[in-house]
Amino acid sequence: METKITTPSDTEIMIDSVFDAPRELVWRAYTDPKLIPEWWGPKGYTTDIDKLGFTQGGAWRFVQKDSGDNEYGFHGEFLEIKKPEKMTWTFEWEGMPGHVSTQTVNFEEMGDKTRVWSLSKYASKEDRDGMIESGMEKGVREGNERLIELLAKMKAGEA
Repeated sequence: METKITTPSDTEIMIDSVFDAPRELVWRAYTDPKLIPEWWGPKGYTTDIDKLGFTQGGAWRFVQKDSGDNEYGFHGEFLEIKKPEKMTWTFEWEGMPGHVSTQTVNFEEMGDKTRVWSLSKYASKEDRDGMIESGMEKGVREGNERLIELLAKMKAGEA
């Protein structure tokens, strides 16, 4: 699996990945509060679901912890949910309050595989660049590696 991360404009980040799993499984991994902590974020971090109102207008909040017990909170609101094709939400890292992005994630069937591509829109080039400089790319790539492992377990009926 290859993950491509590009910047289509001064205020956008595009993440494009293909997973060797059917769309229903990938959607479930993205939306099931029992599964999200198994893959969301970099290796060596844990993720707790503080809130997950998976409905249009519903709030979400995840808290990650690193090996030193440092906590990193993220939260937002679901703007659109079109199961199993697309979801849009706001995203705010609590370490940089007031810098809210909008992320749209699309789930495209490709036979037995699923293409997941997301577009994050930021209020300014500085916000976009700050996200890139935060180590976001490493977190995305490692999260995707963890997701691949989870999807393999799901396909085998182990999750």
